[in-house]
Amino acid sequence: MNRYFWRGFGAASLLLLLVFGYWLTSQPVTLVINGQPYLIRTHQRTVGEVIRAIGLTLQPQDTIQPSLDHPLAPGEAITIHLARPVAIEADGQTWRLLTHQQTIAGALGEAGLTAHARDQVYINGTVISAASDLPPARPDTATLHGLAHLLAAAQTPQGAMASSRPEPVQLIVRRAVPITLHDGQVSSAFYTTQPNVGEALLEQGLTLFLGDKVTPGLGTRLSPGMQIYIQRSLPVDISVDGRLIKTRTRRKTAGEVLAQEGVALMGQDFSRPPASQPLAAGDLIEVVRVREEVEIEQEFIPFESEWIPDPEMELDQQVKRQEGVTGVIKSRTRVRYENEQEVWRVLEDKWLDQAPNKQIIAYGANIVVRTLDTPDGPIEYWRKISMLTTPYNAASSGKAADHPQYGITRTGMRVGFGMAAVDPKVIPLMTKIYVPDYGIALAADTGGLIVGKHIDLAYDDTQPLPDLYGWRDVYILTPVPPAGNIRYVLPQWPPQ
Repeated sequence: MNRYFWRGFGAASLLLLLVFGYWLTSQPVTLVINGQPYLIRTHQRTVGEVIRAIGLTLQPQDTIQPSLDHPLAPGEAITIHLARPVAIEADGQTWRLLTHQQTIAGALGEAGLTAHARDQVYINGTVISAASDLPPARPDTATLHGLAHLLAAAQTPQGAMASSRPEPVQLIVRRAVPITLHDGQVSSAFYTTQPNVGEALLEQGLTLFLGDKVTPGLGTRLSPGMQIYIQRSLPVDISVDGRLIKTRTRRKTAGEVLAQEGVALMGQDFSRPPASQPLAAGDLIEVVRVREEVEIEQEFIPFESEWIPDPEMELDQQVKRQEGVTGVIKSRTRVRYENEQEVWRVLEDKWLDQAPNKQIIAYGANIVVRTLDTPDGPIEYWRKISMLTTPYNAASSGKAADHPQYGITRTGMRVGFGMAAVDPKVIPLMTKIYVPDYGIALAADTGGLIVGKHIDLAYDDTQPLPDLYGWRDVYILTPVPPAGNIRYVLPQWPPQ
């Protein structure tokens, strides 16, 4: 085992001696690339062999000192200036060049281009003045790694450095073009580098509304001398159907604005101002909805009643000989509503639709005298009336005891049993009557509440008032009064 170890150790030592001997026979050279020095050792004999060994490709624009065929001497310095790649986009074309220019203007000039004061220049996407320098050149990252490998290995393997040029620069030149803007009645000129109409107007700080019209359209690409026209819209409000519409328009009249907003005038609808009237900024268009209705009204004419005596019919009997018919007068009125508010009504016609017809009622005029047996003996009467009966005395008549008229009846007699208060239109005063459960009484008094078929039976103050409230037959005693003093048709009050 010791034998194999010493054999391996001897081989490794020999290899190290060979490598060390190779390194000792190389000569030191300093490479200065774009101002950055790199120290290497090489067995190459000329400058060109060193350049090829490190894999550096030179272009005609690059410079190198000394020349490629110059023989190397120990410690010699090789100075290389690599041209910078620059891409220029301008006027719809692209230029690619390698240059040693340090300024934007110099790079543009080398491509035969110039930048005017209003033009915009973008360098690697950032706007910069055309008078500025190009950004500092930095070697490609791959170059730095390749050179570091050379230094570490102290050799120059073929192709170790594919490129060592500075990072490329992209220049974009946006030409400022002259534009004339006609904003309504005002015209102005300006230069812009924006690509289209919309961005140029935005750059000018203009506010556009949806109702405004821009010619040519906002997306149109700009060209030198282009004329841009803005037709401004006007702010207009529309009041319709209980809501307020705020809009802008380039229409001239109220009717055109309503059509623009889809507001239809139907039938007799109209607008304020009228549809044909020109508009001004801030105007309010009120839409008035119109409807008309025809109202048919009825006016009733009550029929008249005619009472005719029938000498063959007994008193207090009635027969309807002809039905009454209510008359009807009809009218037709036209009513106009504007926004649901009545504005006028006109009577268009009025006519008698149905004539009234009187009612004919026959009443009994035949008076029959009859006899009635009572506890006090027979009585002779000529009329029997069902009446509401109530009791009263002097104390309940509404006057104080010390009043001069206390207890005095309408006929001047003193209130007491055997007297009655009546409605003289039903029973004439001083008429004798008979009331069951009371007896014979004289109609000698009246009362404010005694109306129609209502009779108040009198009692002495010394007697308690009985409960007589109710309907009773009241008999009117003979003699029969003259025909002119008889009320043949009695009132129907109070109702029974």
